[in-house]
Amino acid sequence: MLDKSHKPTWTSFEEATQADWDAVMDYEEQFNAELVDRIITMLKSLDEDWTPYPINRYHHCLQAATRAHADGADEEIVIAALIHDIGDILSPYNHGELAAAMVRPYMSERARWIIEHHCVFQGYYYNHMLGGDRNAREKYKDSPYYEDAVYFCHNYDQNAFDPNYPSKPLEFFEPMLRRVFSKSGGHMELNETAAE
Repeated sequence: MLDKSHKPTWTSFEEATQADWDAVMDYEEQFNAELVDRIITMLKSLDEDWTPYPINRYHHCLQAATRAHADGADEEIVIAALIHDIGDILSPYNHGELAAAMVRPYMSERARWIIEHHCVFQGYYYNHMLGGDRNAREKYKDSPYYEDAVYFCHNYDQNAFDPNYPSKPLEFFEPMLRRVFSKSGGHMELNETAAE
């Protein structure tokens, strides 16, 4: 239970005492422990009433994660498939970057890279119909994760719009989500995070 007895009196970091920072860190620890609950809320916010796609983004994410799970992907990639489009509402033109920043302290560089770049790799399937370059992903050909991103998009993302696919419910993925987001959360030093 959060101790709310400490009342801050400082108005700048220069004035804060050790007791103030201890209270801040207690609060941060409890707030951060609720991260997965906020991720679940964000995922559910993708469950819109109408979409020009065969299914909405919420069901697309569930289907992508179900496809990854059925394919035997490791838990981290299953969760990457589940949350790859989570930034769509707040940052539609760079939602992969937003989601990648969110997972950075918790996932491997490989999973983070796939999430960050999936938009470019997904464009292979439609950019040429919109006046763009379907081969834009080729600029990442030298990345050690290039083939992983190609596989992810081909097998879990571009084909996850089937309204008849038997997707698992969000509750099925929740334990995985909690495990992935508890692995190494907070492993970055505070000054490292602030410096970036």
